[in-house]
Amino acid sequence: MGRVEFWNDPEAPKANSLVPACGTVTVDEQGHILLQRRRDTGQWALPMGKMEIGETPSQCAIRETYEETGVLVEVTGILGIYSDPGHIVAYTDGEVRQEYEVMLTARPVGGAPEANDEASDVRWVAPADLAELDIHPTQWRQLNDYLNGAFPHVD
Repeated sequence: MGRVEFWNDPEAPKANSLVPACGTVTVDEQGHILLQRRRDTGQWALPMGKMEIGETPSQCAIRETYEETGVLVEVTGILGIYSDPGHIVAYTDGEVRQEYEVMLTARPVGGAPEANDEASDVRWVAPADLAELDIHPTQWRQLNDYLNGAFPHVD
């Protein structure tokens, strides 16, 4: 399923759903950040996804990070809650979602980066190399909050 993201765009479609999602900013011992290249947009992103009934935000973030990257993580803190009504994600199935993301900080404890059904590439990226990648502005907001120590962030 494809998707298009809008941020503070007056042409964005009107949201018809609000779904909690959780993800991580996972950082290794060298300070590299775990990123995936999304198959649906081709952009680099932090691992995150839809929370399932019966999960806590931490359980969701750990599961989604592992599913999307192959890396098992341990949560170390909270980066923030991102719920900007100006961030809209339109899916090809007709769902138009308003952002609601709980982002946690994490460290790797197992596994290895590997491509999968959702990610065409997964890698550890040095902060100095982030500018070379195609990263959506809303992901930059989260990355910058982490890099600048501006957390926890709450919309």
